[in-house]
Amino acid sequence: MHPPAHKERTDKVVGIIRDIVTKLGVPFDEVAVSEAAGHTLFTIRTKDSGVLIGARGEALQALNHLVKKMLEDTAHEDTDIFRFVVDVNGYHLKHIKMLEAQAAMLAERARTFKYDIEMSPMSAYDRLIVHAALTGTPDVKTESQGEGMVRHIVIKYIGAANTAPATEASPL
Repeated sequence: MHPPAHKERTDKVVGIIRDIVTKLGVPFDEVAVSEAAGHTLFTIRTKDSGVLIGARGEALQALNHLVKKMLEDTAHEDTDIFRFVVDVNGYHLKHIKMLEAQAAMLAERARTFKYDIEMSPMSAYDRLIVHAALTGTPDVKTESQGEGMVRHIVIKYIGAANTAPATEASPL
């Protein structure tokens, strides 16, 4: 059960989403609330998802930014971090599941071959999902490296036998 402050914020976010989508003239059935990847997920169920998702999810990313800014403007005294994502028909949830599966597969590869794996550059939010997905995974840890657009995750092998690869000893 969520604390009352969480319920108030959840209701506020649902209201903001409903207002925006209504003003955009997009018909929708509901705004469903669930939990995924350590975030509250607000899923808009609609038959007209293309308008809200946009090309490569750009409209959905903009919608997320707008909702978060509007919530910040109304929550002056609230200092708690409230992590949430606005989704449309499970589009974002599929992305989360894909990242979690990719992270698990790469972690298994790091354990099997006992070496570090560098992932492709990704957004701060995607890195957060990968870090959360691999928290507590045996023999590996995650670390963000790089700056700006090339910031990425390295899945590091930290098993008991984590030593440098064997090389032939040099006679000199």
